[in-house]
Amino acid sequence: MNESAEDMIELRQLVKTYVRGTQKVEVLHGINLQIRRGEFVSIMGPSGSGKTTCLNIIAGLDTPTSGDVVVAGRTISRLSDNQLSDWRARHIGFIFQFYNLLPVLTAVRNVEVPLLLTRLSGTQRLKRALAALELVGLADRYQHRPGELSGGQQQRVSIARAIVTDPSVLVCDEPTGDVDRQSAADILDLLEILNRDHAKTIVMVTHDPLAAERATHRVHLDKGRLISREILSDRKREAV
Repeated sequence: MNESAEDMIELRQLVKTYVRGTQKVEVLHGINLQIRRGEFVSIMGPSGSGKTTCLNIIAGLDTPTSGDVVVAGRTISRLSDNQLSDWRARHIGFIFQFYNLLPVLTAVRNVEVPLLLTRLSGTQRLKRALAALELVGLADRYQHRPGELSGGQQQRVSIARAIVTDPSVLVCDEPTGDVDRQSAADILDLLEILNRDHAKTIVMVTHDPLAAERATHRVHLDKGRLISREILSDRKREAV
């Protein structure tokens, strides 16, 4: 199969099986999915449908039992653990339901953390971290620690941390699941901006149908199988 230059993510006959005691539990059953560069895809489905497992495999946090995973032109399902760790650091930005910020560090220092693995100077790291905070609307809070920020603000700091390395793909696991409705709307507005104006490819797992509507495409999983894929972008692009 030829890889299209427009495909950012391709899952080919993806199978994931976990061993629990003497039992084998197949969580994903031959998933085939293509996500093009610059798409914003929401993945929905009931609990136990395989959404988070699929997201973790795309992000290189988990490996498939069989099948291929191609992200940003690299077949990551064939990488060693060390190669996968290095690839993740360069290509994936993570946004989780819980912010995972370091409480003793200021906002700007939290955002800077992924850059510590690069060869950038301290001045360069600080400049990039401040630029990321400005992009998420928190430039004036750069010296605040997580405990001095609201839940929505902490999630925006985590988004700044996710984008500071300019990753190929943003993976979001229930990014609005721990904030109030207004903060959730603000976070989704920001993700739409990152997708529309900064051409970020985004894959988001969510239980929230209102959050899923913000994407350009919506995918449904059920019992480890891909049930449907819908295009949501046409009316949205026309309205922008």
